[in-house]
Amino acid sequence: MRNVSVRSTKSKVISAAFATAAMAFCNVVTANDTPDDATQALPAPHPFEAQYRLAIRGWPNANITHTLSNEGLHWLSDMSFSVAVARGQERSRFVLDDTTTRSLLYSSSYSLFGVGDSYQLNEGDISSLDRQTALFDLSRRAGHESCTESAPCNIEFVDHRGRDEHFLYYVNEPGTIRVPAGEFNANRVTLIDGEKPDRHLQINFHPQWPGLILSAEYQKEGRRQTQLTMTQFNPTGGDAP
Repeated sequence: MRNVSVRSTKSKVISAAFATAAMAFCNVVTANDTPDDATQALPAPHPFEAQYRLAIRGWPNANITHTLSNEGLHWLSDMSFSVAVARGQERSRFVLDDTTTRSLLYSSSYSLFGVGDSYQLNEGDISSLDRQTALFDLSRRAGHESCTESAPCNIEFVDHRGRDEHFLYYVNEPGTIRVPAGEFNANRVTLIDGEKPDRHLQINFHPQWPGLILSAEYQKEGRRQTQLTMTQFNPTGGDAP
């Protein structure tokens, strides 16, 4: 019974950490729509390292480190977190051009109270995008599509086990937000689980730094369950936004 309890608790903590950080609470999503103008180039990526504070209702706060780095012909997104009793990491390699993104390799591992699991998806296992590549792709497209609350865009993704999932999203009016790392312009995105409309995730992305989350908040039945806030930002090889 203890192993069952630990596994259940572990699943909740890890899901909360990576799903909010990587953009949808019940496994992170991947946008597969195209821009309104198919010839319009989307924002180019820039390497960075960011630190986040993750507040999970009923659990101690976690620290998340997120890096985006160029490795020649492809990019690497790496996200890791830690709390008093749990640790985890996700990594994704992907390639992109002006309008599309393609996953190459995804891996994840985590442990809670000494009990852990690990997963790996090769390119052939990923029918759309993996969830780390999804984070980058959605943030890059935000503000370049006509996705509204009355006419949301479809989202397709695979979770850490390679299972297909579907969500909806729309883009709110852009604005400015202040977080511990500073004040930034933001593209505001809302993600909705079509089967559970009482649950949604709101994410603020920086418009010129694809993959960079400024803040995120997951709500269930109108009550905040998880909150992510950027505390530090370090551009590598470029100027800060």
